[in-house]
Amino acid sequence: MSTCACRPGVAAVLAAALLTAAPGLAEGAGRQADLLRQGYDLAYNLDHDQAVAVFEQVIREAPDDPAAYRGLAGITWLRILFLQGRVLVDNNLSRAGGAVSRRRVRTPRPPEDLARSFESHIERAVELSEAAVERAPDDPDAHYELGASVALAASYRASIRGDVLPALRQAKQAYEAHQTVLELDPRRKDAALTLGMYRYLVSLLPRAFRLLAYLVGFDGGRTEALRLIEEAAAYPGETRTEAQFALVLLYNREREYGGAQRALNDLRRRFPRNRLLWLESAATSLRDERAVPAERAIDAGFAAQAQDDRTRMEGEQAVWHLVRGAARVARGRVAEALPDLAAVEAGPAAAWVKGQAHIELGKIADLEGDRRRARSAYDRGRRLCRQARHQRCADAAERLKRHGYPLDVQE
Repeated sequence: MSTCACRPGVAAVLAAALLTAAPGLAEGAGRQADLLRQGYDLAYNLDHDQAVAVFEQVIREAPDDPAAYRGLAGITWLRILFLQGRVLVDNNLSRAGGAVSRRRVRTPRPPEDLARSFESHIERAVELSEAAVERAPDDPDAHYELGASVALAASYRASIRGDVLPALRQAKQAYEAHQTVLELDPRRKDAALTLGMYRYLVSLLPRAFRLLAYLVGFDGGRTEALRLIEEAAAYPGETRTEAQFALVLLYNREREYGGAQRALNDLRRRFPRNRLLWLESAATSLRDERAVPAERAIDAGFAAQAQDDRTRMEGEQAVWHLVRGAARVARGRVAEALPDLAAVEAGPAAAWVKGQAHIELGKIADLEGDRRRARSAYDRGRRLCRQARHQRCADAAERLKRHGYPLDVQE
C-alpha cells in the first residue's frame, strides 16, 4: 500500500512532482556526486535523518549547487507526507479519475519548522537553477535542474498547501524545461519522467480541465505517458529509481499488477531497509486477488518491522494489520483475521483504513451466512470511506452490500 519514502506517488492528486536525482548523477564523479547518491539511498531506505545530514553536508561543501538544496527540500516534503501518513498507493487510488478544484483543498497543516525548511531550500534551488539557465541556455543539465526544482515546488503546493489548480499552472514551467532537455539532448531519458507523469495526470483530468491543459501546452495520453516513464526507468542513475516508484503507482492504477510487482521486487532488493516495500507488495497482490503471495509478503514485512525501531508514519501499524487481515479473509482463515481487524479498530488509523477493516468484517459475516450483519458492516465501511473521500473503497462496500461475498479462496 505504500510506495516509498521518496516517491509519495503523486501525493493525493497525482501532483506529478518528481523528487528526481541531480542532473548528471549517472555520469558524474567525485565526492559531491557520491554524497548525493548516498543521501538518496538513505532516503529510499527510510533513513530520513541521516539523509538530511548528508544533503546539509553537500550544501556546506557546494553552496551554489541547486541539486543539494532541491534534495533537502524533497526530503523535507517526504517527511511531512510520511508523518501525516500520506505516502500510500491507496491514497492515490482513492478516485477512479482525476479531481481538480479551483479552490484550495483542505490538507493537514505541516509542522512549521518543516514547512519553513522546505520553502527556504526550494526557493534557493529554483534561484540557482534559473541563474544556471541564464548563464548557459544550451546546457541540458541546467534546464533539467530547473524543471526538477519547479516540479517539486508545484507538487508541494498541491499536496501540502492544497493549491491544486495553481500548482498545475506552475508545473507548466517544469514541463517546458524538461522538453527543452530532450530537444538539446534526446538521450536524456531522465527528463522523460517529468513529461510522462504530467501526461498521465492530464489524462485523468475532467474534460474541461483536460482541454485547458492542452491549450496551455500540456500533452496527454496514458499509453504515451507510461512509455515515457518506462524509458526513464531504464535510464541509468537515480531517476531510474524514481521512475520505478512511479510505475508501482501507475501500474496499480492500470491494473497491470505484474509490472508493479517486478518494479517492487527490484526496489526491495536495492533498498532492503525500506519496510514499506513489503507492505506495498502485499497490497498489490491483494488487488490482483492473489492472497497467498500477499500473506507471504506481509509476514516478511512484519518480521522486518519487528527489527526496526525507526519512526512510523501516522497510522502505519493499522495498515499492516489491515493488509494481513484482508489476506487471511481472502484465504478463508477467519479466526486468524479477526485479531488483525480488531487491532485496526482499536488503534490510530485513517478513516479509509477503518472503513476497509469494516468491509473485511462484512466479508466474514457473509462467509458465516449472516447477511444482516454483513450489510451493517458494509454500511459502516462505506460511511468511513466516504468520510475519507476514498471513492474506490466506498464503491467496493456498496457492491458487497448488494451482492455479498462468496468464499473463493485466492491463490
